[in-house]
Amino acid sequence: MEICALFGGMAVSGVPLFCEHAIYYMDSGKEDLIYIEDASSHKEGKILTILEPFSSEGLDKEADSLPQSALREGGVMPVLPLRRVTLFPAALLPVGVNRESSTRLLEEASDRETLFIVVSQKHEERNSPLVEDLYEVGVLARVARLLHLPDGGLTAFVQGLKRVRLTEVHEGSHYLEGKAEEIPERMPRKMTRDFKATVDAIHDLTERLGRSGDGAHVSGRVELNDVKACSMFVNFVCSGLPVDTTELQSLLEVGSIEERALGLLAILHRECEYAELKEKIQGATRQELSQQQREYFLRREMDKIKEELSESDDEDGIAALVARAEKKKWGDEEKARFDKELARLKRLSPQGPEYGTQYDWLDELLSLPWGERTKDRLDLARARRVLDADHWGMEKVKERIVEHLAIVKLRGDMKAPILCLWGPPGVGKTSLGKSIAKAMGRKYVRVSVGGLHDEAEIRGHRRTYVGAMPGRIIKGLKDAGTDNPVFILDEVDKVGGMSVSGDPASALLEVLDPEQNATFHDNYLDMNYDLSGVMFIATANTVSSIPAPLLDRMELIEVGGYLLEEKIEIARRHLLPAQLEKVGLKKGSLKMGKPCVEKLIDEYTRESGVRELDKRLGKVVRRVIATNEEITTNEAAVEVKTSDLETLLGLAKYVHGETEGGDYAGVAMGLAWTSVGGEVLLVETSVSPVKGGKLTLTGNLGEVMKESAVLALEYVRAHAETLGLDPSVFEDKSLHVHVPEGAVPKDGPSAGITISTSIASALTGRKVRAKLAMTGELTLRGKVLPVGGIKEKILAAKRAGVTDIILCHENERHIKEIPEKYLKGVNFHYVRDVQEVWRIAGVI
Repeated sequence: MEICALFGGMAVSGVPLFCEHAIYYMDSGKEDLIYIEDASSHKEGKILTILEPFSSEGLDKEADSLPQSALREGGVMPVLPLRRVTLFPAALLPVGVNRESSTRLLEEASDRETLFIVVSQKHEERNSPLVEDLYEVGVLARVARLLHLPDGGLTAFVQGLKRVRLTEVHEGSHYLEGKAEEIPERMPRKMTRDFKATVDAIHDLTERLGRSGDGAHVSGRVELNDVKACSMFVNFVCSGLPVDTTELQSLLEVGSIEERALGLLAILHRECEYAELKEKIQGATRQELSQQQREYFLRREMDKIKEELSESDDEDGIAALVARAEKKKWGDEEKARFDKELARLKRLSPQGPEYGTQYDWLDELLSLPWGERTKDRLDLARARRVLDADHWGMEKVKERIVEHLAIVKLRGDMKAPILCLWGPPGVGKTSLGKSIAKAMGRKYVRVSVGGLHDEAEIRGHRRTYVGAMPGRIIKGLKDAGTDNPVFILDEVDKVGGMSVSGDPASALLEVLDPEQNATFHDNYLDMNYDLSGVMFIATANTVSSIPAPLLDRMELIEVGGYLLEEKIEIARRHLLPAQLEKVGLKKGSLKMGKPCVEKLIDEYTRESGVRELDKRLGKVVRRVIATNEEITTNEAAVEVKTSDLETLLGLAKYVHGETEGGDYAGVAMGLAWTSVGGEVLLVETSVSPVKGGKLTLTGNLGEVMKESAVLALEYVRAHAETLGLDPSVFEDKSLHVHVPEGAVPKDGPSAGITISTSIASALTGRKVRAKLAMTGELTLRGKVLPVGGIKEKILAAKRAGVTDIILCHENERHIKEIPEKYLKGVNFHYVRDVQEVWRIAGVI
């Protein structure tokens, strides 16, 4: 039987129309017979009733003229509220009726061939809807056929005619009555390709949704070749759409058929995706349950077989543990402990909860590299070549590694050192660990301890806890497969302090103490493990936040920032080739000359390391590829010139090489150290004719820096005659000291001589010498004390174009430790007293 259904005057193949208790089919091969099928027995195909045949042409006879004449009369018409369904124009919809008022309305309309207004009900739970429960927009309709079902129910085939808007609704004697005005449908003037494609897509999706079994949808072929047929088809699918009434009402209120079709298409897409997802989840659940049941029965059978044979439940697993234990290079103590725990495992029932815990512990014990060590490569020349090839500069670190290898080569064995590489971000501290492991021929392990707040992350959990596991140190050795790797503890300065979960910083004391780590105790293993062969290398940005006991156990090696010349070489030798490889280009396919790289560093980066430089080079490479597609096929290298940087990266972010000072009295240049390297710090002082000698400090200064400013003013006041000042000036004037970049917090004592010079310059009116910078702590007696971060401060001064730097005489020994290339182009003045600073600066 070929199944079809009617919408308007058109038969659509394969459309079941669903109602609450029955499903209605039409057979176009037998004069449009309507078959009523029990919804509960839909899969069995049980037919309850066969209706009398009626012609589809009769359904829309005078469909256009009747509504118009009825609306022109302006009379009162019955109003039929529907729950959970929405009728659309030109659609034939079976409506199940259980309200007495609706039954009477449909019977009268069927007998008298009366038109009535069909509207959807907002609140489905209300059996007697009020006027405010009805939507304003509905459809003018008529009864095509009234059916009395075998179970006593009443179903009416209602045909929609025209969209209308209710203008008046009131309670009638038996049912709701009201007046309405027609809402015209905006139909396309001609069949466009877009509209035809949208309707075809709707047909395909309804067919796809019908196959999933989710509601009443079109299947089979439908001939839709004109605008009227397509419009009627869209309305028909909307009427049978199994979605919320609110969405259907929104579609009904859309005046344009094309817009309604697009909205319908979006809903169908969503419903298809939901149906497919539901089917996928149901299938996966069925498969999972089936697999679980199968495994359950197989295990039951296996248990019965083993019980009959009197075999141990996990004989194979225990045999495997014994075989692995025979290959371990552990001592007598470890072997005795393993045998004891293995005997305990054999006594446990395999079905008991302790069995799995005991088995996992033994497996973890056997996974550790007891006594397994890689042989160190003791070729000092090769080690130096490897370190030089991977990293530019870092002479102190390289010398320390070569020293260690030399002593190991001489003695044959020694305890591994605990090194701490500290310095600003981006200078290569972490990546240096890989180079050290490569140079020594060892495995490489990295663990980040930054932000660690749980002591168990270092020492492990007790076995009694659910989900217990060893700490990160033991897990790192397990991953390495040897007990003498190069072990990087990254960001050790950011380890959390004491909390309810313990003190991880204190837990690291045993790890990083060469005298203790030979007997490191992990809580999960509950055994000592020898870490003396591990070469621990910690990294930190600053040593000030590392606890003193932990700091005392490490050998500090400062990894300072890079010079401009070093950054140029790093960019050309390492960073640019790495970026080219990352995007799939051959080495040398893009070139940048030294002047271009220098401008990139000087005007687009401000850092001690090269991390920001690496990002900028990556952007240059991507921009070149985006604007020059031939770079991937052209054999010739593309060269980026200095003039191209502004096009590729935009305007310069920073301006280096320009200094302030020498133009205004009261401005002095200091040098400051930050976690990202050195910075130039300007100090400005202004004098105002306000009596009282008030001192105002601005610029987001810390307490130590404020004290330095007060101390500097007191020293200047005490030595006014040396500056040629009248002491009364401090009573007649007020001073304002400001440090620019007020959003950046600043603190520390190293700006003492800078602030005193700025105040002296402002009071005397003498300008500070140009291109002069200074750093040093000031005492109340005028003595200049040494400060730290000298190398970073020198780099910052060179970036700013400074030619002369004033330092404490005790900092001279730090200058002698810095390679000559760092000092080129800068003159150093070593002072003991602040008055020497004033003479060099030109304020006295």
